[in-house]
Amino acid sequence: MSEARVGRGQRWWLVIYTGIVLFFLVVPSIIVVPMSFSGSTFLEFPPRTWSLRWYETYVGTAEWRAATLVSLEIACLAVLIAVPTGTAAAYALRASNSAFKGLLAGILVSPTLVPHILIAVGLFFALGPLRLSNTLIGLALAHGMLTLPFVFILVSAGLSNHDMITELAARSLGASRLRAFFTITLPQIKNFVGFAAVIVFITSLDEVILSLFLATGTLSTLTRRMFLSLRDEIDPTIAAISSILIILSIAVVCLFQFWEQGRVAEKHE
Repeated sequence: MSEARVGRGQRWWLVIYTGIVLFFLVVPSIIVVPMSFSGSTFLEFPPRTWSLRWYETYVGTAEWRAATLVSLEIACLAVLIAVPTGTAAAYALRASNSAFKGLLAGILVSPTLVPHILIAVGLFFALGPLRLSNTLIGLALAHGMLTLPFVFILVSAGLSNHDMITELAARSLGASRLRAFFTITLPQIKNFVGFAAVIVFITSLDEVILSLFLATGTLSTLTRRMFLSLRDEIDPTIAAISSILIILSIAVVCLFQFWEQGRVAEKHE
């Protein structure tokens, strides 16, 4: 009984600690939203007057709209690059018996361990000779490389619970490895692949360091323009854009969750 009481007490401390951490992580985002509705020409909290002027400024400014379109294009291309590549890498290592699996896995997740500014500097010098610097495909490749580890980790987690015997059975009956993967394995890990795509999309939208090094002019992303705007002047439009990005990120995750729950409910019916 005493051990059970200690366990419950430890859980309560864990709950309290987690709540405090989440509070300090969420509060800055909560503060930004009301600031975006301020009628003042400066960032202030709490707002003394309320207005939609900064949302109107964002929508009505051609530079902001162009930067938003560029960010969305890059995020979509990053999904198309990172998700198939990361899924293929995770599947290859899962099916491999190589003694270097651990080393290869470490290489694939290494972008998460290296500071983004070092990656940006390396890509700046690597993409230049290939004439991909300050190009849409170059930025998409950079974002795809940066987000590929998330796909690899999530899909590897899904494959770890997948029994490869079912795929081997399909191949023994004449199916090619590719067909067996798409008909047997992929349907069983599609939730992990789908969530990885969501993570890649959101991470690409939020990335700013790569854009500072690799994008200029008409290819300036939304986060890059926001950073430069904060550097030059304190524009409350930044708060409006930040609020939109926060709501968009939450909406994308929630829609994916509702979609998955709907599919699960249909299967049970």
